[in-house]
Amino acid sequence: MTVTDEPQNLRSRAFDKEQLRAKYMEERNKRLRPDGNDQYIEVKGQLAHYLDDPYTPVTPRDPRTDHVTFAFIGGGFAGLATAARLTEAGIKDIRIIEKGGDFGGTWYWNRYPGAQCDTASMVYMPLLEETGHMPSEKYAHAPEILAHCRRIGKQYGLYDNALFHTEVTDLTWDEAHSRWIVTTNRGDAFTAQFVGMGTGPLHVPKLPGIAGIEAFKGHSFHTSRWDCDYTGGDPSGAHMDKLADKRVGIIGTGATSVQCVPHLARAAKALYVFQRTPSSVDVRANAPIDPEWFSGIATPGWQQRWLENFTANQAGGNAEEDLVQDGWTDLSRRIRAKIMQLPREERVPAKMLAAFEDSDFEKMEEIRSRIDTIVGDRETAAKLKAWYRQLCKRPCFHDSYLQAFNTPGTHLVDTDGKGVEKITEKGVVVAGREYQLDCIIYASGFEVGTEYKRRSGFDMSGRGGVKLSEHWAEGMRSKHGIHVHGFPNAFFVQPTQGANLISNVPHNLTEAAKTIAVMVRHARQNGLRQIEVTREAEDKWVELLLTGAGRMIGAPDCTPGYYNNEGREPGPAAKLNVGHPAGPLAYFKYIDTWRSSGDFEGLEFR
Repeated sequence: MTVTDEPQNLRSRAFDKEQLRAKYMEERNKRLRPDGNDQYIEVKGQLAHYLDDPYTPVTPRDPRTDHVTFAFIGGGFAGLATAARLTEAGIKDIRIIEKGGDFGGTWYWNRYPGAQCDTASMVYMPLLEETGHMPSEKYAHAPEILAHCRRIGKQYGLYDNALFHTEVTDLTWDEAHSRWIVTTNRGDAFTAQFVGMGTGPLHVPKLPGIAGIEAFKGHSFHTSRWDCDYTGGDPSGAHMDKLADKRVGIIGTGATSVQCVPHLARAAKALYVFQRTPSSVDVRANAPIDPEWFSGIATPGWQQRWLENFTANQAGGNAEEDLVQDGWTDLSRRIRAKIMQLPREERVPAKMLAAFEDSDFEKMEEIRSRIDTIVGDRETAAKLKAWYRQLCKRPCFHDSYLQAFNTPGTHLVDTDGKGVEKITEKGVVVAGREYQLDCIIYASGFEVGTEYKRRSGFDMSGRGGVKLSEHWAEGMRSKHGIHVHGFPNAFFVQPTQGANLISNVPHNLTEAAKTIAVMVRHARQNGLRQIEVTREAEDKWVELLLTGAGRMIGAPDCTPGYYNNEGREPGPAAKLNVGHPAGPLAYFKYIDTWRSSGDFEGLEFR
């Protein structure tokens, strides 16, 4: 048997590890491309219409030329959580600048049918305790998450001062007046004493650089700009009745496609799912949340306990119970169990990594075997199997994606790692065969690996006119992932160089929000105008980060994806895209102590 065949003996726990490693490497090598992230193209020029907001009309308004205490760029979870904590700290004049037509960030744009969080609602949705909201499901759907974002905006009075459908074009530090000058594409030129950046990676859609992408004469759109006028239905999942006579193609089989394919399969006359690399799709087991049960657990501080418990279970802690009980914590429990089976004297890095690998092999075998029990067609089932470690790509969890391939009219077009060959006026070409389509849907995701300036849309100028891109020319430099030397009164709200907890990003954001609010309140109460990290403290923090083992997900030998720079050898700057060397739980404990002490070690207040 060659490794190009599906290893028949891998369907039991008694797998051949060398055989699996060879299979994983072969599948990885099929997908390696010299262009890496450059295989995706910027949505601009003739393709700019893919960015149009189909949800909310732009409202005319006069430019703002006033002053606010705090301006936050981005109206998603980062901006909402930070503004909420600032409001609680007594800061009232907060302005959120958001390119969408409402709060929500990713959840403003993602309204495709079936969209829902893939980390449990109880730990994913921020400020549940503060707003008194009980999620309706273990994994809430997009309309509920968007409504929750609006709830936060209303409860904390954030709408009155917000600027929607607005993009920052420049951000410049005014040393003489200790403030930032903010200009936008709507003619605004106002100032702010403090600024926050929540321009994360999941808001700039990307398109695959497929030859002929501009040639298609049918209808097309990106999943983050779902066209209900064309498909029928609505974001709540109503049947897309207008697709009954349509041949639809969807390009991409990541988390977005996994969620919307079942809805398309039920609605379209014919659905073609174009796959380069299959996702690992484990059980989601979504279910309604019982109000009586919720009332029993929703005691003061409940959500913080759940956040800490999830992180302790999923990221190397030793929690005695698992409150969330999902696919993320399942793998971690398995790994810990394997390690604990080792004699104490054998719990050394090499043996622990081997235990990690064994646990992953077992888990992925279960995921692959599950496909055979669900998908009727043997050939389709084989092509849906993911041959890589579970954390090489973002794990998916779903209860009806695999079943969709049993629907008449739904076809998996596997490209054997090569991707779509080209797009024509009439459809999509794979391996020389043209699939004629009425509609192409791009489930190609968002820009994750591009530089910060490109994603944010501006290059901020700090003290002495130094550009952020210059300061980060050799990689990101910060303290806590929040403070950057030379950029006083500016705060970055994102995971990198902090906890770097990728499985539940909102936990990173809410901890940063608390930290920022405490610092700003301290400055305001003491008549201090500037907050800045020292160069020495920034350098020491970066040195600390580099003592860690690096990222445990998206390793260089993984199949290509956004977790590992599409399989390309990352540049020197990538080594700084890490978190605390002792892990997320240690970071969260550290930052709580750091901000609670009131010493703010490493920062200067002027």
